[in-house]
Amino acid sequence: MEDGTGIIRVVAETVRRARKAAGLSQEDLALEAGVDRTYISQVERGKRNVTIVVLARIAKALKTTPDRLLVSGKKGKA
Repeated sequence: MEDGTGIIRVVAETVRRARKAAGLSQEDLALEAGVDRTYISQVERGKRNVTIVVLARIAKALKTTPDRLLVSGKKGKA
């Protein structure tokens, strides 16, 4: 049984990639999502397991949907 670290890594990668594509700093994203910059840093490093509510706020700040932050962009990865 998976312990959840795989999906945390996926969220970390997709949030970082989306933030950079949007041209936002971690601080900018944090302000838009209503969280602390250190929280975004922890998410992007896979150190934070985000709640659904916070995932939705981050997605809104990135002008995307939460489900898109849950899917790896890498081929062959789940």
